[in-house]
Parts: sequence; structure tokens; C-alpha cells
Amino acid sequence: MAEAHQAVAFQFTVTPEGIKLQLSREVLKHIYLSGVTTWRKRAIQFKNGILTEVYPASPSSWLFMVIAIMSSMYARVDPSMGMIDSIKKVLPVSDYLTVQTQTVLSAILFATALWLSLILLLRYTLKALLSYHGWIFEPHGKMSASTKLWMSLVKMFSGRRPLLYSFQAALPRLPVPNIDDTIQRYLESVRPLLDDDQYKQMEIVATEFKKDQAPKLQKYLLVKSWWANNYVSDWWEEYIYLKGRGPIMVNSNFYTMDMLYTIPTHRQAARAGNVVHAILQYRRKLERGEHAPMRALGVVPMCSYQYERMFNTTRIPGLETDYIQHLRNRKHLVVYHQGRFFKVWLYYGGRHLLPSELEQQFQRILNDTTEPQPGELKLASLTAGNRVPWAKARQKYFNDGVNKMSLDVIETAAFFLTLDNEVHGYDPERPRTMDLYAKSLLHGTCYDRWFDKSFNLIVYKNGKIGVNTEHSWADAPIIGHMWEDILATDVFHLGYTEEGHCKGDINKGLTFPSRLQWDIPKACQEIIEGSYAIAKELADDVDFYCCVFDEFGKGLIKKSRTSPDAFIQIALQLAHFRDKGEFCLTYESSMTRMFREGRTETVRSCTIESTAFVRSMEDEASAKAQSAEKHQNMYRLAMTGAGIDRHLFCLYIVSKLLDIESPFLKQVLSEPWRLSTSQTPQHQLNLVDTQKFPKYVGAGGGFGPVADDGYGVSYNVVGENLITFHISSKYSSPETDSHRFGQNIRQAMLDIKALFNQKQKAN
Repeated sequence: MAEAHQAVAFQFTVTPEGIKLQLSREVLKHIYLSGVTTWRKRAIQFKNGILTEVYPASPSSWLFMVIAIMSSMYARVDPSMGMIDSIKKVLPVSDYLTVQTQTVLSAILFATALWLSLILLLRYTLKALLSYHGWIFEPHGKMSASTKLWMSLVKMFSGRRPLLYSFQAALPRLPVPNIDDTIQRYLESVRPLLDDDQYKQMEIVATEFKKDQAPKLQKYLLVKSWWANNYVSDWWEEYIYLKGRGPIMVNSNFYTMDMLYTIPTHRQAARAGNVVHAILQYRRKLERGEHAPMRALGVVPMCSYQYERMFNTTRIPGLETDYIQHLRNRKHLVVYHQGRFFKVWLYYGGRHLLPSELEQQFQRILNDTTEPQPGELKLASLTAGNRVPWAKARQKYFNDGVNKMSLDVIETAAFFLTLDNEVHGYDPERPRTMDLYAKSLLHGTCYDRWFDKSFNLIVYKNGKIGVNTEHSWADAPIIGHMWEDILATDVFHLGYTEEGHCKGDINKGLTFPSRLQWDIPKACQEIIEGSYAIAKELADDVDFYCCVFDEFGKGLIKKSRTSPDAFIQIALQLAHFRDKGEFCLTYESSMTRMFREGRTETVRSCTIESTAFVRSMEDEASAKAQSAEKHQNMYRLAMTGAGIDRHLFCLYIVSKLLDIESPFLKQVLSEPWRLSTSQTPQHQLNLVDTQKFPKYVGAGGGFGPVADDGYGVSYNVVGENLITFHISSKYSSPETDSHRFGQNIRQAMLDIKALFNQKQKAN
């Protein structure tokens, strides 16, 4: 009962003498400290907001401008060419506003206007410079004189010490490609997949579309590109993610693994304590905008808008479409353990809980032996099944009372934590353990992750961790940025005691985590079981194979003057041809974050050149070089806004809004991606020297298969001598086998390496 008494700031008693107040100094102290922390945070956010708004200038430059103008006025030099006098005439004369005061105020107003004009000039100059992308098409390791000059100008106009969002207003908008270019590239991409008759028919359909419907659709798209920050991203989020009515588990959410070879501590509560504290530190810097913006080549800024919804965000189900709920200043998280939901406060006395305090709270949850309430055990499977039953159940059974209160606690939490009872990780003696680890992170038991949260942190019984991310709010590089930061903070900054506990003392004043209460009727429990059945069938059908390829890595690949990404994509084409005896439409994700609010574009990796390499064994080395060069060029086009698929997707949306039937667009949008690939971003921050600490490398992450009869492949280029592959498919398809495909990838990598060695010997 001590905790309950401490939770009351004051008590009062009515007596014949009047009302007696009993104040709790300890609680009032915490209330005061919380208020101080809140106002301090607001002050820092306000300051950083001003710094971001005036960037690349600074507030001190305004003062310099005012002093310069005032000094010139006292020197009887008018730099405004009469504008200060014009401003002075507008100002009224009064006892409080003398002629001298008018002159000073007019000079300040002119200096401020001049300062703002210079900011806009600097910003638009920087935007014009960032619209140049010729540098990305230059050969690797070579840089022309014009590009060197361009880089010097970008550095000069980029200012010093930018904050996370400093460059947002200076980023160029994503350009709308030319219709002729897009259709030409599309036809070229499908040529190796169609026979002569099929290709001629596609050419006819494409030509008719280009002549009849495309010009009208393109005009609407151009108007949107002028009006919106990005002509793709809002439609991509809405139609690709939020309008989907099927399960987001497996089909949309993706996962990221812990470090491959090591576990800093095997104490579950301690690992959770350190990692959660590291996440809170990351969130504090994020809320203040203090993270440095990502920059290509250390110069070209990337868009940062996706970071805004990393925390305090939940996907809310709807009957026709979902929506994203994003809140600010959430001070709790929700923990799931053995079928129970707990609310844990993240602040104490106006500060974050320390790692040792968080360990203490999580250990209390682990020690709790209470049973789940009726319907509580599998409640989260509602987020794993189809969206419409979840939306209906939410409206009917979670719209008031205790259920609404508890659901609000989950949906307003900073993020979701699962203390999992399973043991996972990579065991070199039992390589298939990685497959189970991947499946657990992707779908778990189908009811022990809240798949609607922006991300779920999973901490296993042996101290291994991972994260499951909802895809609509952001792409993999964003969560990868946080993940690299918190892993480095956990191991190299926070650390553990010799016994494996978090460093620091126990705080006996902490209130216990509180159980969420539920009143779930039988009818709702039946809906929960229905969602669980659908989710379990989907999860059981996922066939995963994780391949740790350590024969060679990017170090050897670069010696062949080939991009590691292009090398791996060629190997995937060779492996797929050996696996299925045919080529297929291949999806590789590329980012478009050099543009404002840019997300992704598709690189169609199955090209005429790559299929020629796979088919031909007479001139393998030259074929490899041509196919790698082609892939690199397509990747660069996608990054610079000249991709194929996002343009066609937006044209299709416009056609639907205008009720225009297009056989060409319908055909394009219905084509299945039987090989969907993506490179997991690594070393965005370079916080860990993998040469010095080779055991502290990440294991990468993955996603579920996109097509029922296809493969999903995520690969992670780690250091100089390691590549991990995460391969998914479905057991129900007789055409696929993830383990078989993984072995084909391994052999393809070795075969291409052998070709490179033959070429070196021949030379």
C-alpha cells in the first residue's frame, strides 16, 4: 500500500475545526520536477525550431546584420537606398516613438527584411545545387572538376552544424519523369520476360496509352507535383499500405535482428533495461531535432521527415482504410509478458528512468505470476489478422469503459515491448537457429506483438533482442538508424556489471508496473480467435532461410570494380534461374530521400544484360561487367527520380480518380513481383569499428514473401568479408524452397567470384 499512498499528492480530512490538508512533499517534488523538465524540453525545441527555420543562417547573423546597418547609418551611409526613410514615414510619431526611435526601428525592420531575403536566397541557391545529380552517374572513384566545384559550393551553402531538419526546406521536389522515358524504360525492363509476340502486343498497348490517355493523366500529375511536397509519398502511404485490408503481419511489417555473434548479457531484464534507456536517449535527441542529418558522400543531405513518427505512433484500423495516429510527449510504454499487458512509466522525478531502474521494473513483470484475464492472452492477434474484423471489434468492444482505457494506453505508448519466453540467436553449430529467430521476429506467436505500433522491441529470455516495424510510417533505413545507435549505446556506453546487471542502484521508490484491465465478452473472444486462426495459418506458411555468407564480402567485390549491390543482384538472377529455370520480374528497393519527403523507388533488376550473363557462358566476364554497369545505372536513375514504377503507379491512381480505364496501366500494376529484394542499410552512423570489433556486427533483417509463389530476399553487406541473406517464401507453393534458393545464392556468389578470378589470371 506504500506505493498507493505515495501516488496521492494531498489528502484532506473534514473535522469540526474545518478541513485539514495533508500534503505529500515527495509527490509534489516529482510534480515540480516533471513540470521543469517539460518546460525545459519546450524551450530546447523552440530554440532548435528557430535554428532550423533560419538555416543555413543563424540568429546571431541577424544581430550582425542589424549592427552593420546601424553602423552604416551612424556613418551617414544609407545602404537601403532610401528604403529606411520610406519605412520611417509609415511609422506613427508619438511621445513613445520619437524621430530617433523611428530611425532605429526602421533600420531594424530593414535589416530583418534583408536578413530574411538572404536566407531565402541561400536556401534556393542550395536547392538549385541539390537538384544537380550528375555526380551520381560518374564512375566510382573518379570525380570530374565540375563535380568537385559543385561539392565545394554545396558545402559552402550548407552552413555549419545542421540539425536533423535543417535541410528540409532546401531539398528539391521529386520531379515527374517524361512519359516517353518512363514507357521506354518499362518496355526495356519487360523485354527479357516476354516472347516476341507478347512483347509486340505490349508495345501496341503502351503506344496507345502514350498517345491517348497519358497526356491528360500526366498534366494532373504535374499539377500535383507543383502543389504537394512530393507527388508520390502520400498516395504511396495511403494506397499501398493503409488501404490494404489483409494482415499486415508477414505481408507488410519487417524485422531487424540483434548483433550476429554476441549477446552483451544473458539477463533478460537487464538487456531490456539498457536498450530501453538507449532508445529513450535517442528519442530525446530526436524530439529536439539534434541528430545530424544523413548525407550522401558526407555532403548531399537526405530527407528526414520519416523520423517524425518513429515514436508515439500507432496504425489505427478502419473499415475502408486505416490511419496513422501520432502523438507527442508520451511518457510510458506497454510491456507484454505471458499473456498480460503492463504499463510502465518511463520518467521519475522529471528524468528518464535509469537502466538499473528499468531493469528493476522489467524484473518485477517477469516475477509476476498472475494469470491473463479472459480474452487477454491472444488479444494482440486482432492486429495480426484481417483489418476489417479488427476495425469492427474496436468500434464495438473497445469504444468505452475499461477496454477503451486499456487500449488507449497501448495506442498512446511510446512503443511496445515484448518480454519473450523463447531463446533465439545465431549458433554456428546449428545454422537453422537463425531461421527460427527470423520467424519469431517476423510474426512471433501471432499474439505477442502489437503489430499496429510503429515498432515492437522484442527481448528474448537469453538476452537476444530484435525489432518488428510497421511499414506505413517509414522505411527500413529510418528504423535502422535508431537500431545502430541503440546497439552501440547499449554495449559501448552503458555496459553491464560483471554479473550481467545494468549499472546503477535500485530505486525502492518506484511504483510497480500496473496491469491493464480488460472486460472482453465471449463474442469478442470469438473474433480474437478468428483473427488468430488467420494469422497462424499465414505464419505457419512462411518458409525462412538465413544464410551467413562469409566466404568473401564487399572487399573482394570492389576489387573487380563492381558495386557490391550490383554483384549480389546478378548473383540473385543466376540463383533464381537455376532454382526455377526462368527469369521473373524482380523488385529491388531504392531510396529517393535526396528529394523532399522521398521514400522509395523500384529498380527492375532483371534486365536484358543480366539475363544475357546468366544464359551465356562463352564470354562470362564481359557479360558480367555489362550487366553490373546496367544495374548500377538503373539504380542511379531510380535514386534521382527517373524510375519507372512510382510514376506509373501515380498515373494509375489519377486514372482511377478520373474514372479512366487504361489496359496498359492495369497490366503494369497487376504484374507479380516473384523476386522481391532489398539491401538492409548498415553503418549509417559508423559508431562501431567492425575491423576492431568484428564480433559486434549486425545480423541484418528481412521481410515476408511478396508473391505466393515467389521469394523475398533481404541482404546485408557487413564489413569487408561478410554478407547475410534473409530468404522467405511459402511452404504452400510447390515452386519455392527457401533453403534450396539460399544454397543457389551461395553457389552463384562463388561461381561469379570464380569468373572474376579467371579474368584476373587471363590478364
